[in-house]
Amino acid sequence: MANSFTRVMSGRNTAVVLASIGASTLASGYLLSDSTAAADRKRLYPPSADFPDLRKHNNCMAAALTPKIYAHLRDKTTSSNWTVDQCIQTGVDNPGHPFIKTVGMVAGDEESYEVFAELFDPVIKDRHNGYDPRTMKHPTDLDASKITSGMFDERYVLSSRVRTGRSIRGLSLPPACTRSERREVERVAVTALSGLKGDLAGRYYSLGDMSEREQQQLIDEHFLFDKPVSPLLTSAGMARDWPDARGIWHNNEKNFLIWINEEDHTRIISMEKGGNMKRVFERFCRGLKQVEQLIQERGWEFMWNERLGYILTCPSNLGTGLRAGVHIRLPILSRDPRFKKILDNLRLQKRGTGGVDTAATGDTFDISNLDRLGKSEVELVQLLIDGINYLIECEKRLEKGQDIKIPAPIAQFRK
Repeated sequence: MANSFTRVMSGRNTAVVLASIGASTLASGYLLSDSTAAADRKRLYPPSADFPDLRKHNNCMAAALTPKIYAHLRDKTTSSNWTVDQCIQTGVDNPGHPFIKTVGMVAGDEESYEVFAELFDPVIKDRHNGYDPRTMKHPTDLDASKITSGMFDERYVLSSRVRTGRSIRGLSLPPACTRSERREVERVAVTALSGLKGDLAGRYYSLGDMSEREQQQLIDEHFLFDKPVSPLLTSAGMARDWPDARGIWHNNEKNFLIWINEEDHTRIISMEKGGNMKRVFERFCRGLKQVEQLIQERGWEFMWNERLGYILTCPSNLGTGLRAGVHIRLPILSRDPRFKKILDNLRLQKRGTGGVDTAATGDTFDISNLDRLGKSEVELVQLLIDGINYLIECEKRLEKGQDIKIPAPIAQFRK
C-alpha cells in the first residue's frame, strides 16, 4: 500500500478534493480568514503565554508536552490548517479519566502525525508500551487460519467481538473534517459497501433518515451508536453537526457492522453471541479485506504507513486499531486480589460491559487486548484467546478450591 501522503493529490482523488473545496467555498473562506486572524493574534504573544496549565493533568499528552516542544510546534499547521492546540484541546479540557489513563490528544488529519511528530511520538511511545515510531515497523497479518484454540467455554464467555477502524486517505479525520468531507466519507463508504456479497451483503441506515421503528430496533439490538456525550469526544469536536452523514451499515445476519463517521471515518465490527472467537475473527478478516478492495476499486485507499500501521483519529488506536474482546463471567477470580496483576501480565484490559466510560460491576466483564501497535492482528487475537482461556482455567481451579498462579509477563514486541 502506498505510504506517501502526496498520493492524495494524484488521479481521481484530486478531482474529488477540488470538488469538495468548490462545494464549500464560502464556508472555507470564513474558516481561512478566521484562522488567519487567530494566527496573527497568536503571534502577538510568545508561546510561553499560550502554554496550557497542565499541573493537575494525568494523561499521555500532559506528560510529554514541554514548553520547548510547544514553542516549536505552536505556529505550525498541516495542509488542512490543523494546529497542535487543536490536537491537544481534549487533553487540556479533560485532566484525567476515572477508569483509564487517556491519551489526551487527537489527530485532525493524516499529516498531523508528521507535522507534530515531536509531540505525537513520545505520546505514542508512552501509550504503546515503548513502541518507537521513529525506529520500529508495525506488522500487519489478517490470515485468520493461523488462529488456534479459538472456541471458548460458553459457560463463562457470553459474547465475542473484534473491531477496528479505517480512515480514507485524502479526507480530514472527524475532529477536523468539514461537512463536505464528512459527507464524502459517507458516500465513498456506502458506495463501496454496496458491493459486498454473500453472507456479508446488507444495507445502510443513515442516522438522519431512519424511521423511529428502525431506530428503536437498532437500539434494542445494541447496534446504534449515540451522539457522543463523553467530554473526551466532544472536546475533540466529534459531535459537530450531529447526525449529519453518520450511519450504520450491517449485513443481513447482523454479525458484521460498520459505523460511519463516529470517532473514525469507519469502525468495522464482527461479533456474535457465544464463544466462537475464531469464527468472529475469520469473518472480520474476510470482510475487512473485501471492504478495502472495494474502496481501492473506486480510486481511494486507507491511511497507512509502515511505522504507524493504519492511521486513526486517536493515537491509542494506531497500528491494527484492533480490539478483540469478550463478555465473560468470572465471579470468583474477579474477587481475587491477584486478578489485576494477572490481567496486566497477560496484556489484557477490563471494562464494564457498557463500554469505556463504565466501571466494571458485578461478575461480568468486557475483557480485551490492551495493545494495538507493534503486534499484528493475528498476534493480538491469539494473545486474547490464550489470555481468556487462562482466566477461565483460573476460575475453574478456584471453583474446586485449588490455587492459581500469576503468569509471567508477556513481552510486548518481537525480539
